[in-house]
Amino acid sequence: MIAFNKKTLASLGIGLIFSAVAMYFTFVNIPLRDLAAYLGQINYWWIIPSLLIAFLSYIIRVWRWQIILLPVKRSGFWSAFHPLVIGFMLNCILPGRVGEIARPAIYYKRENVEFSKALGSAGMERVMDAVSLLAFFIYILATISIDPSFDITFAGYHLTPSVLDTIWKTTLQISLVLVALIVFISIPKTRGLLNRFILSTPGALFFLGDHTRERITEGVCRKATLVLDNLSVGFDILKSPGYLILCLVQSFVLWWLLGLSLYVLSLGCPGIHITILQAFAVEIIVSFFITLPSVPGFWGLWEAGGVFGLMIFGVPAQEAAGMTLTYHFFHLIPVIIVGLISSMIIGMSISQTAHNGHEALQMAEEAENAEADRRTITRNKS
Repeated sequence: MIAFNKKTLASLGIGLIFSAVAMYFTFVNIPLRDLAAYLGQINYWWIIPSLLIAFLSYIIRVWRWQIILLPVKRSGFWSAFHPLVIGFMLNCILPGRVGEIARPAIYYKRENVEFSKALGSAGMERVMDAVSLLAFFIYILATISIDPSFDITFAGYHLTPSVLDTIWKTTLQISLVLVALIVFISIPKTRGLLNRFILSTPGALFFLGDHTRERITEGVCRKATLVLDNLSVGFDILKSPGYLILCLVQSFVLWWLLGLSLYVLSLGCPGIHITILQAFAVEIIVSFFITLPSVPGFWGLWEAGGVFGLMIFGVPAQEAAGMTLTYHFFHLIPVIIVGLISSMIIGMSISQTAHNGHEALQMAEEAENAEADRRTITRNKS
């Protein structure tokens, strides 16, 4: 039996609220009988090519992670593949997105590398995803033509061309800040300045006692600097322009493949006529939605993002809900199956795999505390 800690249970509770609210607003105006009838009209043979294209995106993810791991260790394809798919599988079946930590933890155990470095490489992969998604989102909002009279209501909010224009400008600003932060962190001298600033902030809280300020320094500031240093391990690939360009190209390709996968499935869905670029836009919107807390498998938020995105391009809510549910279900099950097969191949039982996901959270804290102690001793000696 798997025991959940308080943080995981709290995460599950918050996720349940977000997912329930998203599910309610998505389906409140869609008659379930009509939705069931529409699901019966879908040509499910289109799921096969859709899944094959999506699987290619996971292959590219593995290759990209291999490159990001180069400063840590040169890894074979299967050494990176098994932890990656197991991590995705755990995100589908366990709360708290423990798969994000389980992936570097499994790699650390199997490859005998520093856990903090493996964790930093996984963090860098997420940064690559964020950069590519934001770049694509800016491009799509700037190029897709929207009817001036366009106005849809979703969850009580009105979406108009002026709102989309505001979103486009805000996304561009966020992207520029993110790129600047990546460059700032990747340079040792500027990262050192940022770390010193973070460590000095408790001193400005003069109205607090010495003991409280020390607790803030040790419990918050030092952990924040460790996170930056761990991420900098992944940023080591920035020192090689060739590897950086290759990783960015891989990031763009894998997200384009996911958009293509959604488009291929739409060919089997009656009443849905979208272009590849529009399908890609919907995939990006879904990706933004599922960054919010949710239940395992992102149920509710995935549907909300898919329906919302498809409605922007004129797809009726019922058809949008049917296609989104189909895409979500048939793309989630293979991830779970492949993840479980990988667990068996590397000799981990299902319960052991799930346990490792929670164990990884404690492992991350222990690694951070050990690194903090090492730095304290080094600083005292100097």
